[in-house]
Amino acid sequence: MAQKDYYEALGVAKDASADDIKKAFRKLAVKYHPDRNQGDTAAEEKFKEINEAYAVLSDPEKRKKYDTFGSSDFHQQYSQEDIFRNFDFSGTFKDMGMGGGEDIFSRLFGGAFSRGGGRGFSRGPRQGGDLSLTVDLGFRDAAAGGERLVAFRRNGQREELKVKIPAGVDNGSRIRIAGKGSDGENGGPNGDLFLDIRVAHDPVFTRDGGDLFVERTIRFSEACLGVSLEVPTLEEPKRIKVPAGIQPGTKIRLKGCGIKSLGSNAKGDLYVKISVHVPEGLNSSQKKLVEELAKAGL
Repeated sequence: MAQKDYYEALGVAKDASADDIKKAFRKLAVKYHPDRNQGDTAAEEKFKEINEAYAVLSDPEKRKKYDTFGSSDFHQQYSQEDIFRNFDFSGTFKDMGMGGGEDIFSRLFGGAFSRGGGRGFSRGPRQGGDLSLTVDLGFRDAAAGGERLVAFRRNGQREELKVKIPAGVDNGSRIRIAGKGSDGENGGPNGDLFLDIRVAHDPVFTRDGGDLFVERTIRFSEACLGVSLEVPTLEEPKRIKVPAGIQPGTKIRLKGCGIKSLGSNAKGDLYVKISVHVPEGLNSSQKKLVEELAKAGL
C-alpha cells in the first residue's frame, strides 16, 4: 500500500470533505469486510488497503502531511504503526454495527492491540524504519571524498547532518548512517539513514571502477615521429612520451593516477587513449607533401 494513492483507494477526490471520506470508507469496509469474504485473499488485501487509507485521511494532521509530501516521502516518515496509532478500530466498526475490530486488525496487520478502547498498538520494542536520501556529487568531489552537509526529514521534522563521504564513491554507492532513521518504538532502536550516491559526469574523464580514462588527439606526423604530451590528472598535469609509430586507439597507462577504490587505500590507473587527427582539407603545399609521402611508401 505504501506507494498507492489513498484517495484512489477510497474512490474520492483529493478535495473530498471528511464526511465524504467517511461515507466512502464505510461503504467499502462493509463490502470487503473479512466476515463477508471468508477465504478471499483479494478482498482481504482490499480491506487492509482501505483501512490504511482511512486511518490517514480521517486524521487531519496525517492527511495534511500526506498531501504536502506525497506518498513516497510520507512513507519515509510514517511506518504502518505510525499510521494506525490512535486509530479507534473498535469504535469505528461498532458505529457501523460490525464487531471484531481488534481481532480482525490483529490478524490482518500482525499486531496485538491494546485493551481499553482498542486504540493503538501494544508491542514490544520495535526498530524504527530506515530512511533514504539521494546525494548528488560532482565527479571530483566523489573521487576526493570529504564532509558534506545533508538535509532530510525525520519523524516529520527537517534535520541537517554533517556526513563523511569516503573517497572513491561512485554511482550507486550507498552509505549507511546508523541510528539516523525513524525513532524506534517502545524502547526499540532507531532505524538507519542511507545515502544513495549519484555522481555527475565529467567533461574530461570517464571512469571504470578505480581507473580513469582520458583521450588525447595527436597529428599524423607526431604519431610517426613520437611526441611529448601534457595530460590532465585529478591532481596536477603530467607529461607522457608518446612513442614513434603509435597506433590509433593505443592506451598509455599512468600507474596510480586513478581513483581510490572504496575499502582500499590503493588507487587505480589513468589511461590515455591516443587518437590520430586526419585533416579534412589540405592546402596545396600540404597536399604536395602528402603526395611525396605516398610516393615514399607512407
